[in-house]
Formats: sequence, C-alpha cells, structure tokens
Amino acid sequence: MGHDLAIWSVRETAQPMADFLAEQLSAAAPPGGSSSSNQQSFRAVYRKYRAWVFIGTTGIAVRYLQGLLEDKHTDPGVVLVDEAGRQVISLVGGHEGGANELSVRVANLLGTQPILTTATESLRPLILGIGCRRDVTLTQIDTAVMNVLNTHQLSIANFRMVVTVDVKLQESGLLAWCRQQQLPLRGIPLSLLQHRPWVTKSSDWVQDTLGVAGVCEPCALLASHAGKLLVPKTAHNGVTVAVVHDPPWPEKA
Repeated sequence: MGHDLAIWSVRETAQPMADFLAEQLSAAAPPGGSSSSNQQSFRAVYRKYRAWVFIGTTGIAVRYLQGLLEDKHTDPGVVLVDEAGRQVISLVGGHEGGANELSVRVANLLGTQPILTTATESLRPLILGIGCRRDVTLTQIDTAVMNVLNTHQLSIANFRMVVTVDVKLQESGLLAWCRQQQLPLRGIPLSLLQHRPWVTKSSDWVQDTLGVAGVCEPCALLASHAGKLLVPKTAHNGVTVAVVHDPPWPEKA
C-alpha cells in the first residue's frame, strides 16, 4: 500500500487529529466506516500495516484488538492517543513493533507526554537534557555528553531518553546522535518552558534567541515524573547538557 504506518480514528470528532498525524507522519488513514462497522473495518486491515496510531479510549482499543494479537515479534505496534491529544501510550509492541519510538514521535507532534511501560525504559532512571546552537554536529553533541558522563561516572546505558525544546527537534546532529545511541528524542513545547523557567543559571543568549532562561535543565525536569537535577547545566562548544535522576517506584518514596 506504500505505507508502513496507519492512523485509525474511532469517532469522527477525532478525524482532524487523525488527518494531522497522517500528514505529519506520512501515514495512511483507512476509512473506518459507520460506527456499527468500525471495529470490523479495523480488524480487516490491522495486519496490512507495521504500526498503528489508534485514536480512542483504552477500553475500545482493547476490544478492537481482542483476538488479533499473536506474537510480539510480528504483531504491528499500536500507539494509543486519547481524543483530546493529552496522552500518548505505547500500547502494543513497544520494542519489537516500534511503538515506543512512535509514541515519542506522536507526543512531539501533539506537544504532550509519551507513556512507555516497557520494563527496559521504566528501569532506566536517567534523563538527558540537551540544548544546542543551530547546526551543531554529531561530534559536538557526543563530546559534550561524554564529557559530562565521564566526569560524573555515568553510563549511557542508564538513560531512557533525550529531551530538548521542540524547536530543536530537526537539528540533524542531535537526531544523528540519538539514532547512534538508540535513544528516543522528546521535544518540550517552547511555550511550556516559558512558564517553567527551572534553571540553575540563566543564559542571556538563550533568552535573546528563544525567549526562555534555559533549555537543558527545564526540559529534562519536565520530561520526568518526580525527578531531581543530578547534573546541572554544563556547556561545551555550543552544547549544553543536564542530567535528571527520575527513579522508578518505590525509590521515589
């Protein structure tokens, strides 16, 4: 069909979101049919795509998927989005189906929080916040990050994601570094940073350029659930790095 990814909207009210995501993700948007046949229509095309963004409730998604799941190595990944676009959940095939990576991409487009429940991501307690100047290279990113990791004796294996401001999501050097490290890249909306200026030391350059006090520290904190700043902003050759420790329960208590 020319698409590996498809968008499914249960109700017509969510169709504008489905159209937006289909355009941004270069995805197919198969017609769902009438409300009475919507489930049957989905079941008929479920295995024609490698991954799905399903817009609806968790209960409806579970009912639609009942009896379709066979093997986690071959089942299409499913990302669930509520109709308000506030929650993006990696529901099926987090690793093998690519749903974890897809959920971060969708969350970046909607400016919301991706929810990853796979054990690997849940047990990694560190979040890497990165700010950078325009057109930084992969080498610049790598040098800045590795300097911080080596100085503080941290392992890249303990990080679950990289976070930056949404206007930096297309920086090729940052994207290449995240792919190299196999870490998802999440974007925090610039408008949110303007209301959460959580920085240890503000940057005049960032303030003049983006209108916020800083990027790496507030981005990493906003991406956590109850995290604490472990490594404050460290700058090196056009790149700023911060680390937040966001351990799983019961350590939070």
